[in-house]
Amino acid sequence: MPVAAPVRRRPRRRGGPTPYVLMAPAVVLLVLFLLVPIGYTVWLSLRANRVSGGGLGIRTERFVGLENYTSVLTDSAYVDGLLRMLLYGLIVVPSMLGLALLFALLLDTPRVRFGAFSRIGIFLPYAVPGVIASLLWGFLYLPDVSPIRDVFEGLGLPAPDFLAPGGVLFSVANIGVWGGVGFNMIVLFTALRGVPREMYDAARVDGAGEVQIALRVKVPLIMPAIIMTAIFSMIATLQVFNEPATLQPLTDTVSQTWVPLMTIYRDAFVNADIHSAAAASVVLALGTLAVSVAVLTLLQRRAFGRDR
Repeated sequence: MPVAAPVRRRPRRRGGPTPYVLMAPAVVLLVLFLLVPIGYTVWLSLRANRVSGGGLGIRTERFVGLENYTSVLTDSAYVDGLLRMLLYGLIVVPSMLGLALLFALLLDTPRVRFGAFSRIGIFLPYAVPGVIASLLWGFLYLPDVSPIRDVFEGLGLPAPDFLAPGGVLFSVANIGVWGGVGFNMIVLFTALRGVPREMYDAARVDGAGEVQIALRVKVPLIMPAIIMTAIFSMIATLQVFNEPATLQPLTDTVSQTWVPLMTIYRDAFVNADIHSAAAASVVLALGTLAVSVAVLTLLQRRAFGRDR
């Protein structure tokens, strides 16, 4: 009986135009709304307006190279704003992540009560827009209308001046921490809920308490989520603008150049110097990228070192 020859199947073509068609909208949006604005900003930062024509005062745009960058890096107001912003980040990021991790661990304990209500209550400040939150806290800080001042005076204690030169940085940082703890808590709590419960049961069988489980089991397992929230929080603090800009009309201790973004706003929209603002934006973006990479590398080395 003759044996039928095996049917050869044509090899399927891998790929084809379908993946590229599906990726095309995202690529187009990336180019139009990210790469093109970045390129245009860099192009503006290399140019400047010059007045020519004697008494006529004709303004022409010319290529000046790195002159705008030199002016930005030698501007004392911009440099002071950078240092103040870094100090603000050193206060906000550890405080915010520490509170978020603490609340997430407390809500993940087996004996927690009113867990859903507590999560909503902690997350609720994040739902308040930054400008509204800054206005609310600003009126709490103002000596004439602050109920906190009335409480201190009722107790016979000297009332603190939250907008004094030595305390305004902590007042602005308090607004950032108040608004950011809830979001980071939700991220870390979600990561905790993804850990298998069997690992906790095994630790309890070995005699570990809840504090030991939290520090030696939970925290190492959610380290990727902690690293992610740390990076996002650092980027957010390097771009702080709403809080000091909203408090600026309420007090003289917050100047128009209190942080770099306020200096950029002043140059672009008050002084109509878009070229200096573009150079300052590029410097801030490069600094944000450098700090993010450094923090990510440091946290990853510590996490991998613990795993080993």
